Amino acid sequence: MPAPSELGTVVLAVPEGEPVQLELRVESVMEGVLVTGTARTRAVGECARCLQDIELDIDVDLQELYVYPESDAEDDEAGRVVDDRVDLDPLLRDAVVLALPFRPLCRDDCPGLCPRCGARLADDPGHGHDEPDDPRWAALAGWTHDDRPGTSPGPDEE
Repeated sequence: MPAPSELGTVVLAVPEGEPVQLELRVESVMEGVLVTGTARTRAVGECARCLQDIELDIDVDLQELYVYPESDAEDDEAGRVVDDRVDLDPLLRDAVVLALPFRPLCRDDCPGLCPRCGARLADDPGHGHDEPDDPRWAALAGWTHDDRPGTSPGPDEE
């Protein structure tokens, strides 16, 4: 089945229309229809540290009870069988979004970006800057603990 829209987060999502492989077992039970199985797809996005494009294979387990229309269950407790059909989009969306990492990374030890110039540090591990810091901060460069007004020396400093 093609992926529905908005299947993911701002940083990492399954593109709309991306194939989603479903392996489902549909069982008739007293209360309604029980759907269990797995869904497999691919999410794309950006590394949270260095903004490099990444792809992530998603494999999630699914389970949902869809109750018959005459059931007393609340709408937020279970899905509903409507015209002998069940809507898998909410089930798929909940499972996939919860399976996505909160901060996706291109690799576990991604060093991110240089805070001064934005260079990707993984591409240049020895990255550095020869020029001094912003001159507006130069007056603070020599400031020490003893220079702060209203502070007394600590026990190790007396």
